[in-house]
Amino acid sequence: MLLSYERKYRVRGGTLIGGDLFDFWIGPFYVGFFGVTTALFALLGTLLIFYAASLGPTWNPWLISIAPPDLSYGLALAPLREGGFWQIITVCAIGAFCSWALRQVEICRKLGIGYHVPVAFSVAIFAYVSLVVIRPWLLGAWGHGFPYGIFSHLDWVSNVGYQYLHFHYNPAHMIAVSFFFTTTFALALHGGVILSAVNPRKGEPVKTPEYEDTFFRDLMGYSIGTMGIHRLGLLLALNAGVWSAICIIISGPMWTRGWPEWWTWWLDLPIWSSGAVS
Repeated sequence: MLLSYERKYRVRGGTLIGGDLFDFWIGPFYVGFFGVTTALFALLGTLLIFYAASLGPTWNPWLISIAPPDLSYGLALAPLREGGFWQIITVCAIGAFCSWALRQVEICRKLGIGYHVPVAFSVAIFAYVSLVVIRPWLLGAWGHGFPYGIFSHLDWVSNVGYQYLHFHYNPAHMIAVSFFFTTTFALALHGGVILSAVNPRKGEPVKTPEYEDTFFRDLMGYSIGTMGIHRLGLLLALNAGVWSAICIIISGPMWTRGWPEWWTWWLDLPIWSSGAVS
């Protein structure tokens, strides 16, 4: 059955680049031109990480760090050992991520389905690029990007937060966190009701989607439906990624003070003035 399914949907065409030359599978995986570029970028970036790590003081995986160039280099290319490795690895990462998204586009074209998956993945790419390209470019130095390392990355996040006193006062950060939590909540509800329907008690038949809809109508008066929950999940997840990118892009290029100060506009509203009170 599975083999006949594979033969039905492994159709030729739909490629963006390369035509039939790269139109092949390895086992269950479609490759294509962008599958090849994904592998090349990922392999080169990984090898550069290991090579740069070998030049450092430790092989401790928690302490290895590939740092961006010093701020004095601005937006120029830096020597390999002074941030050049970070720059090339970043190019490889972006190349691998974009190639993976374009490979998804080719698969969608083959199957004749929408581009929702590559669009969703592109939002994750945007969130990464906003940290290592867009914000550093707006600030005028690649050194504002985060280092590639476990502890060093966490230190960077902590330092950026303290740089703006209380980063959680960033309004875009608040929106992003709200979407992240809501995404988790919606996914848990969706997964829970699906499992409850397809895993009934022993001896009972598997329930249909009507039971799932009825559960939420009985619980809170409304059911968004089987199509609606997936649209909602996509909307919530994409907003989480977009607003997380926005919250870091505006920190520095558009707002340089502590984020609690941003909220002084609320205290300056006319309704709080002494004249309005009297």
